[in-house]
Amino acid sequence: MNHEDPVLLHTEGRVRHLTLNRPRALNALNHAMVLRMAEALDAAEHDPGVTAVLLTGAGERGLCAGGDIRAVRDDAVAGGRASLDFWRDEYRLNARIARFPKPYIALMDGIVMGGGVGVSAHGSVRIVTERSRIAMPETGIGFVPDVGGTYLLGTAPGELGTHLALTGEAIGAADALLCGLADHFVPAQGLAALVADLGACTTPEDVTATAGRHARPAPGGVLAAHRAWIDSCYAADTVEEIVDRLTGHEAPAARETAATILAKAPTSLKVTLESVRRARRLGGLEAVLDQEYRVSTAAFAGPDLVEGVRAQIVDKDRDPRWDPAELSRVTHADVARHFAPLGDRELGLGPAPEAG
Repeated sequence: MNHEDPVLLHTEGRVRHLTLNRPRALNALNHAMVLRMAEALDAAEHDPGVTAVLLTGAGERGLCAGGDIRAVRDDAVAGGRASLDFWRDEYRLNARIARFPKPYIALMDGIVMGGGVGVSAHGSVRIVTERSRIAMPETGIGFVPDVGGTYLLGTAPGELGTHLALTGEAIGAADALLCGLADHFVPAQGLAALVADLGACTTPEDVTATAGRHARPAPGGVLAAHRAWIDSCYAADTVEEIVDRLTGHEAPAARETAATILAKAPTSLKVTLESVRRARRLGGLEAVLDQEYRVSTAAFAGPDLVEGVRAQIVDKDRDPRWDPAELSRVTHADVARHFAPLGDRELGLGPAPEAG
């Protein structure tokens, strides 16, 4: 094992370990890592000596902070297409994880955002800890939730997923369990014992049972207490009406949320709401990933992704200049173009899109 590899591979007992290994970048995903993971899953699936796969992140801060968005911005500024190739393989990996025939265990400890959600929350055994901070924060950088995020958020109870998609809010263990993004809470100090016991498992059933034995009640979350105003306000048809309902609500948290949303990219907000609503109708993950690839391709060509990453990551002035700068100036046509079929450039995981 070369400790400089961006994804480390080794086997303990009958469990194949995949460790994301860019700790100084909070294990942000790049194309090489995605391809390495795909190859590792292919090998593990066909190895009779492997019962399960375990995903972890190197370092102390988290599993994965997402994709390497600085590299995406550089690619967009240069007029390249490498990011589109990266997303194509990344989304295919997300689908591969979801249908992997052996237990795929993800330790969602620490920061798990964006692409980190894509390589963990589609797994079959998803473990969170008291240190977990899980988010799809794309609207804050002029992008739209991807990696199957709109599928996951679209299946969350009530309008919780819409709330998380628009605000980019980070949630802890209990709320991740409530939203269906995780399966078990295990205290961080208990992870080593869990991993050791998993190594002794010889069947998929053993893996599932072992994870369950190590699970504990999660510390209290936040979202359950806010369900009433979240479900009421986010049931509106448009982002503008959602903001109006939040602003006019008696709950202080609702009014604070309105201000949070208004700081995000207006185009991203409208496309995100449409993406989540469409994802619910599409049903299957593969069809949603196809839709997300169309949306990501369109967003890559727009001005807000470059500007959002500049403001948040490059210059860090936290003062993005969105174009358009107001929700009222984002037209139906602006939103619709994000969902236009790509012809021979489609991702092609699900059924072909219908004309119109």
